[in-house]
Amino acid sequence: AVIDGHNGMGHVVAYKSMKLAIEKAKTYGMGMVAVRNSTHYGIAGYYPMMAVEDGMIGITGTNARPSIAPTFGVENMLGTNPLTFGIPTDEDFPFVLDCATSVAQRGKIEVYARAGKELPEGWVIGLDGKPRTDTQQILIDLTKGKAALTPLGGIGEETAGYKGYGYATVVEILSAALQAGSYLKMLTGVGSNSEKRPIPIGHFFIAIDIEPFTPVEEFRKLAGDILRELRASKKAPGQERIFTAGEKEHLAWLSRKDKGAPLNEILRKQLVQLRDELGLDKYRFSWE
Repeated sequence: AVIDGHNGMGHVVAYKSMKLAIEKAKTYGMGMVAVRNSTHYGIAGYYPMMAVEDGMIGITGTNARPSIAPTFGVENMLGTNPLTFGIPTDEDFPFVLDCATSVAQRGKIEVYARAGKELPEGWVIGLDGKPRTDTQQILIDLTKGKAALTPLGGIGEETAGYKGYGYATVVEILSAALQAGSYLKMLTGVGSNSEKRPIPIGHFFIAIDIEPFTPVEEFRKLAGDILRELRASKKAPGQERIFTAGEKEHLAWLSRKDKGAPLNEILRKQLVQLRDELGLDKYRFSWE
């Protein structure tokens, strides 16, 4: 099916689309919905989890505002274009792989900026094709087309950056061509006269019913066995633990649902400053 979001809230459009994909999978064994003219849909991993809760495999992808340069290029052409999978297991948490097709994304760079740290080399390149690490200026230049994120694998072919570039392109095609939507530079949010305009991004959602292939409980156990065997494999010197996708997030959720999320010192100072500017003098943070 194809859904036109009419530039509405991406979260609402995406939720409806994955629900429809799941319903189709219940009838036909597999359901797929392609979306055009949507907006940012939030946490990509949420939607495959909807399928997992129904005992299915869930997949989603989305294009986005251009920020990744193609391999051997310096111009931001592709979005960070996450490709996300959710797979049920017999453990307390499913296998959930939710990651961009770039080495890093803007949110990660903002974390470094708030901490006052330079970026690791290889995340971002300038117009000269060389790595950049000046975090604060990078955040400005990414919006002006003066810097670009590198695809998964990094710069050039030596560390296989072409693989991330290829995956980002697959997501772009499935998020645009399949539903006759917008793509690449059509998603800058800037018109021909420099006016701001909506960014009509596209998504796709896939739900796969496991039962037509194998009993779902048998699948859950086999999937769990694979993950447990991976975690039990020989560890590198100095490493205490091997993780599988979704495990760290599950452990973090168990901790933070009771204790809250940790804040670095710079963010704490910013919150105190904002409180004082708003005149909320009676409120005190727990760390003061």
